[in-house]
Amino acid sequence: MLVPRLLIWALSAGMMALGAGGVTAQNYPTKPIRIVAAGPGGTGDFVARLVGQGLTVRLGQQVVVENRAAGGGIIAAQTVAQAAPDGYTLLSYGPTIWLLPFLRRSVPYDPVRDFSPVTSLVTAPNLLVVHPSLPAKSVKELIALAKARPGELNYGSGATGATPHLAAELFKTMAGVDIVRINYKSTGQALNDLIAGQVQLMFSSAAAGLMHVKSGRLRALAVTSAQPSALFPGMPTVAAAGLPGYESASIFAVFAPAKTPAALIHRLNQEIVRVLNGADAREKLLNSGLEAVGSSPEEFAATMKSEMARWGKVIKDAGIRPD
Repeated sequence: MLVPRLLIWALSAGMMALGAGGVTAQNYPTKPIRIVAAGPGGTGDFVARLVGQGLTVRLGQQVVVENRAAGGGIIAAQTVAQAAPDGYTLLSYGPTIWLLPFLRRSVPYDPVRDFSPVTSLVTAPNLLVVHPSLPAKSVKELIALAKARPGELNYGSGATGATPHLAAELFKTMAGVDIVRINYKSTGQALNDLIAGQVQLMFSSAAAGLMHVKSGRLRALAVTSAQPSALFPGMPTVAAAGLPGYESASIFAVFAPAKTPAALIHRLNQEIVRVLNGADAREKLLNSGLEAVGSSPEEFAATMKSEMARWGKVIKDAGIRPD
């Protein structure tokens, strides 16, 4: 039976579309891979090293994490944006990369134009915590208290534009309350002052906040993710506990330089998602206050654009000025 000409044409076109990129993906990698990440010791560094270790085993080539903390993410992003699009230089970072254009007057890269999304890695929801002396044991009670005492409640946060800061500003806007930000050099300092009763509430990282909730030094009201989190069994979401539609979480992801062949992106995506789906990796992430995600490149590209639009509006509405 003869194969129809249209089918022959389609098969030929498919082979041509794979072209050199397909051959490259089959042979890849032939040398070590570099993952550029944030400073050592943070969430981004931990996730990059976990993924790097898994990829080293799966790909049979050494995957090296290179920490670039200077510039608050700018140096790391620029390093990868300017690298050859050959799959040997990747960027593993959180939302800083796509939010910096809203927070800085000048950023030497475009998060959409200069990168090829590979996959989302993990999500890190915040925990809404209050000092035990605060007479609010639920999100509804906190909102009612804040409305009754406008400008009197303080919340602590670290870096301007970081997720704990933006999570609080989104809460203020959606709840229609006036709570005052107390700015600290680091999230750790803010958390210490919350424990000491110097501020009344905070949107804390999962790992840091939960430890103090278990000790009784803080009271947890809700988790900021859209859905209940495996990190906090039985803990309600902010949305379900009194503020419908509320959602806030840090998303960490992997990028390659723009114009990286689609076949390489696909190969990297498959291998990284397989690493994330491993039982050992998932357990290590959960123990560190993180939830494995994994996505297609297209799904994450859409997520990033949506996050840019949403948080860009929050930054503008909150009057957070570019520095």
